[in-house]
Amino acid sequence: MNQTLVKTFILIGLSNSPDWQLILFFLFVLMYLVTLSGNFLIIIVVRFNSSLQTPMYFFLSNLAIIDLCFSTTIVPKLLKNTISQDRTISFLACATQMYFHLSLGSTECLMLAVMAYDRYVAICKPLHYNTIIDTRRRLGLAAGSWTLSFSFSVIHAVLTFRLSYCKSTQVNHYFCEMPPLLQLSCTDTWVNELVLFITGAFFTLCSFLLTLVSYIQIISAILKIHITKGRFKAFSTCSSHLTVVSLYYGTVVCMYMSPRSSHLPGQDKVLSILYTVVTPMLNPIIYSVRNSAFKNCVIKIFRKKQCLVRMN
Repeated sequence: MNQTLVKTFILIGLSNSPDWQLILFFLFVLMYLVTLSGNFLIIIVVRFNSSLQTPMYFFLSNLAIIDLCFSTTIVPKLLKNTISQDRTISFLACATQMYFHLSLGSTECLMLAVMAYDRYVAICKPLHYNTIIDTRRRLGLAAGSWTLSFSFSVIHAVLTFRLSYCKSTQVNHYFCEMPPLLQLSCTDTWVNELVLFITGAFFTLCSFLLTLVSYIQIISAILKIHITKGRFKAFSTCSSHLTVVSLYYGTVVCMYMSPRSSHLPGQDKVLSILYTVVTPMLNPIIYSVRNSAFKNCVIKIFRKKQCLVRMN
């Protein structure tokens, strides 16, 4: 009887203190607005600027789309639950949120690896760059990352929501994430955990290793450049991506690859905020601040806009 009656879940959220709820609400609103404006700016500037029609900026605009969707999957519901007494989420809405969270998180892992490969070819094989990363290949790499991630996530969603939930309906999180949901199941979850381990190893570890190998090759190539100016220019082209990679993988490794017994109370929620809310906000800031070509394009756009305003 209990197994068939679960139609909604209750998201416990981050805090029950009214003062903290108000502070968190305005903080998340601000962060979400920065995320939207920053990522939209990258997409628009890359789309309408002819000097940025290169593979690197094509992959960057893909990352901006991922971050935009990733944040939108989590934050609006988080904002509603932060100031509302009703924290329920329907069974279907929970399944949908978990599916898109897994899909977009996996896509970001693969896209970061693809961007690392792009920087490796650009720095280590500059004369063959346009031949290796041609239009067909860059479209294939991007489409492959999206397709593979969204396909594998279907397996997780189906396996998770075929389980019987009779222990409780309270999810100890601020969104529908898989580990807290598995804890509520009254059936054996070893298949889910095995599939999670296998796909996690594939997406996270393989992407991380590909990124690591690419940067080992890049750093080795940069150190061989004897001219200091040339070495600095080569490193500056990938420093922003290296910063984003360190931020994202550092959080994910702490979240999923450290022993659960070593986690402090509330640690998972804090780490989840870092990669679902903070990282999508910081990515466009890091790329825009550390990328001179992108900054110059943005400055030109604003100058043109000012000139048009003065003329009118």
